[in-house]
Amino acid sequence: MKINLLQRKPAAGQFSIEGYFVRVVEEFGNMGIPARLLIAPVLSRGLFRRLRILLFAMRNQGDVTHITGDISFAALATTPAKTVVTILDCEVIERSRGLKKALIRYLWFTLPVTRAAAVTVISDETKRQLLRQVPTLGPEKIYVIPVSISDRFTPSPRRKFSKKPVILQIGTKKNKNLPRLIEALKGVPCFLSIVGNISDEIKETLAQHAIDYEVHFDLSDDELLEIYRAANILTFVSTYEGFGMPIVEAQSIGLPVVASNCSSMPEVAGNGACLVDPFEVSSIRAGIQKIIDDEAYQLELIDRGFENAKRFSSNSIARQYADVYSASLKARRK
Repeated sequence: MKINLLQRKPAAGQFSIEGYFVRVVEEFGNMGIPARLLIAPVLSRGLFRRLRILLFAMRNQGDVTHITGDISFAALATTPAKTVVTILDCEVIERSRGLKKALIRYLWFTLPVTRAAAVTVISDETKRQLLRQVPTLGPEKIYVIPVSISDRFTPSPRRKFSKKPVILQIGTKKNKNLPRLIEALKGVPCFLSIVGNISDEIKETLAQHAIDYEVHFDLSDDELLEIYRAANILTFVSTYEGFGMPIVEAQSIGLPVVASNCSSMPEVAGNGACLVDPFEVSSIRAGIQKIIDDEAYQLELIDRGFENAKRFSSNSIARQYADVYSASLKARRK
């Protein structure tokens, strides 16, 4: 049996799914499952490049062809009965308008998922979003398989909180809710460590609220790991996420986490995070302040986080994908 996983070519600064499926394929190797991860030859931008991706998908089919996300339209060029499509989230539909929105919904979502033998999503929230966008899709065709976390994220010696604890924020896109987080930190003695480029508007907001901060971007895996280890708290108060990998990465390190009480984040965080309303500045502030002020609560969240993170081991996730492939192959033989 030949299994080919087809993945986007990442643009600068993209890293969310790349390591995920590398880990899945590595685990397949440990399990004796023949699988290859093949990267699209061009970025998914513009008509002609996307036609090249379709040709790439057509030429690289296996007994199972798994389109791993973002280039889901590539499933239009593969044999439906042999195709598995992963949908990471539906945010691109939500932020599009008019004809572009209709085309994206049809070519990236409706056609690929209805043609495929099986569809995987990374959270129950993504499943709900997908069924809302493609109501003709049968729920029984969708498998929820969460994201695995790199085994590089291991428990670190606990950093005692100083008078200005380091608060780590991963991501700076609009859904990451950075303006409300900054407002929530006004007057809170802390140092904000931001991973991702920030706009001039965000810089002005940071200055307006007198927040001490630093910005990190274009990080290697080792550098990102060190940023985590240098922090005291992770804040992840997004307004929307398909999954929320930094939550589990921080839990694996041993950081107390403040996360949103909406979208996929409660299911990902389990009982190992302080959940807050991301639309209420006062709620974000109260969650952060509670962790800073209450050492017993810090330790409780850390212990719960370690336990929750066990759900996302690479071996467990790879086995779930293997089960989907096996079910797909069995269905074809009937």
